[in-house]
Amino acid sequence: MNKQILHVDVNNAFLSWTAVEMLKNGSNIDIRTEPCIIGGDEENRRGIVIAKSMKAKEYGIVTAETIYSAKNKCPWIKIYKGLEYCKYKEYSNKLYNLLNEYTDIIERFSIDECFLDMTKYLKNRTLLEIGKEINERARKELGFTVNVGVAHNKLLAKMASDFEKPDKVHTLFEDEIETKMWNLPVSELFMLGKKTVPKLNKIGINTIGDLAKYDKYEIIKKFGKHGSLIWEYANGIDNSEVKYIQELPKSIGHSTTFPEDITSIDKLEPILLTLTEHVAFKLRKYNLLANTVNLQLRTNEFKNYSHQKKLLSSTSSTQEIYKIAKEILNEMYKNGTPIRLIGIKVDNLINKEDEQISIFSCEKTNTTEKLDQTVDEIKNKYGFGAITLAGTLETSKNIKFNSAE
Repeated sequence: MNKQILHVDVNNAFLSWTAVEMLKNGSNIDIRTEPCIIGGDEENRRGIVIAKSMKAKEYGIVTAETIYSAKNKCPWIKIYKGLEYCKYKEYSNKLYNLLNEYTDIIERFSIDECFLDMTKYLKNRTLLEIGKEINERARKELGFTVNVGVAHNKLLAKMASDFEKPDKVHTLFEDEIETKMWNLPVSELFMLGKKTVPKLNKIGINTIGDLAKYDKYEIIKKFGKHGSLIWEYANGIDNSEVKYIQELPKSIGHSTTFPEDITSIDKLEPILLTLTEHVAFKLRKYNLLANTVNLQLRTNEFKNYSHQKKLLSSTSSTQEIYKIAKEILNEMYKNGTPIRLIGIKVDNLINKEDEQISIFSCEKTNTTEKLDQTVDEIKNKYGFGAITLAGTLETSKNIKFNSAE
C-alpha cells in the first residue's frame, strides 16, 4: 500500500503572520498586498530581509539579502518590524492544532511547515480532497494561506508544495515525476547543497531529469553517499518515515461543512452528537479531560458565531460534553438560519491524573466511563465507524467530518 503523505507549508510565514496580527489589532492595511518586507535592525547592522511579500518578490527581492540591496531594487519598499518569536510560535501552534484534527502522525519540519502521514486516516476520502480542505480551512479559519503538497512520500510532497505559490494544492505522484519535476533546474531538488550545483553543471547535469537519467554509480563515485541520495531523490525515491513526537493537544476540535444549507436544529443536533463522539474519543485516547466546550456556527453568508461554556466538572464523557454542547446550540441557534458549518472544540484540558473527583459524582462517572471504555475498545479494534450512538447513525453515512480518528 502506498503511503499517503501531505506537506503543508505556510506562504511567507513571518510576513503573513505579522499581517494577520496587525489586522487583528485594527490595522486597515494588509501588508501581504503591497511591496514590503519584514526586516532586521538596519541601524545596528542587522538589516537583512527576514521575509518578503509576493509583491516584493516581483522586484527580485530575496530572503537574507540586505535591506540596502532591497531598497535599491525597490526604492518605495515598506519595511515592517517582525513580531516576538513567541507570537510566531502561537500561529504555528494554531496550524498544528488544525492539522491534528486529521492525523496524529505529524512531523514539525520547521516552525512553518509540517509533514502529515495520512495513510491510516483517509476514512473513505482521497488524499487530494483532504489537502484541498486543509488549504481552505487555513485561509478561512486561521487567516493565512498555505501550500499543500500531495504525494506518496515525503520528498515528493515537499517538492510539490514548492511548486507555484501562494495558496495552492499540488500533486506529485510517481507518474507525474517526469512531467512536473524532471524539467526543473537541478538546484531546486530537495537536499541538494549550493556547492554541489556547479559541480553537477560541470558534468552536464542542469535539470533534475538530467540527474535522474545519469548513471547512478558514476554519481556515487563522484559524490559518495550523498550522490546516492540525490540520484534517488531525482528519481522520486524516498522511504523515510514521518518522524513525529506525540504532543498533547492544547485543545481538541472537529467540524464539518455541509454541501447545502441546514435550517433546522433537529438536523443540527445529530451532527453535533457525531462531532462530540469524535472529540470525546480523542480526549480519552490522550487520557485528557476537558473543562470548556466551544461551539461554532457559520452561515451561508460566511458569518461566524461562537459561544463557550464551562463544564460542571472535568470530563471526557461523550454524554456530558454533548449535554453542554446541545445547551449552547439551543441558546445560539434560531430555526430558519441557513447554516453551512458546525464545529465543536474542547479546551482547558488537564491530564486525567490531575482530576479532583467529587464523591457525589463517582457512581455516575464510573458508569459513563465503563460505557465509553467499551465503545472505545470496539472502535479501536474495528474502526471508528464500527459502533456509534443511535442518534448519529444516519448522520454518519451522509456527512464528511474533519476527523483524525
